[in-house]
Amino acid sequence: MKLGTLVKPLLVAGLFAAGPVFAAPSPEQVLAASPVDDIVAQYPAMMSQGIRDGLKRGGQVPPMVAETIGHVVSSSFRAADIEQQIVKDLEANLTDQQLEAVRDWYETPVARKISAAEIAASNPAAWNDIRAKAPELNKQYQGTDRARMFDRFDRAARATESAVDTTIAVQLGLATAMAAFSSDSMHYDQLKQQIESQRSTIRGVVGQQVYDSYLYTYQKIGAQEMGMYMDFLESGPGAAFSRVVTNSIQRAITEPIESVGKQMATFLAPEPANGQ
Repeated sequence: MKLGTLVKPLLVAGLFAAGPVFAAPSPEQVLAASPVDDIVAQYPAMMSQGIRDGLKRGGQVPPMVAETIGHVVSSSFRAADIEQQIVKDLEANLTDQQLEAVRDWYETPVARKISAAEIAASNPAAWNDIRAKAPELNKQYQGTDRARMFDRFDRAARATESAVDTTIAVQLGLATAMAAFSSDSMHYDQLKQQIESQRSTIRGVVGQQVYDSYLYTYQKIGAQEMGMYMDFLESGPGAAFSRVVTNSIQRAITEPIESVGKQMATFLAPEPANGQ
């Protein structure tokens, strides 16, 4: 359920109509103020595009098959389910005071500017632009405060950690699908163990991609604005919000992977010969 441009003003208006202005916001209202709901709305497309790109790069299936598998993936992940998981976890893990502090931050002009940049960069349509501009931006920011700030940002936002988990989920779905072509195909648990064993290698590759995305996403955000963002992410409420959101998303996208892999394997498996 994407809390879009129509619903968000209604929720904000509801805060004024529902009672005292000091009433603590609900998790749904906090998500409406944050960019999380808009980013989560793109997760099915992000997962689907990741699978498509992996299949096409491998060259092991025709492009049309890769597109069909991508469609299976996108229809198997629902943004509403992911958002429900986040709401449930926020309600269980954040206090009213923390929810209020997070909401208050995301309603500031600086936070709105940063949120808009994050939403735009998370769209799969922007991925090619991020890759294309990466060499130029790496050179431009080499040795600068913005480059040095990345480690601080990465720890606070849990960016690389979250991206590695997502990448492993995509790779697991891809491997499960491709196992249909192998006569000695491994069980899901074996595939998962094998891919998990490559986590450190994956982290190295993904870490550079996260850095490239960081430079691209925040290139129009000033140093003072980034400093304010870091202060929020490192605060008690900001850290709690980031931790719960990233954990919720990872759980919501990794749990369906086994069933998605089985669906793709069924689709890819050759039909038995007549009479067999």
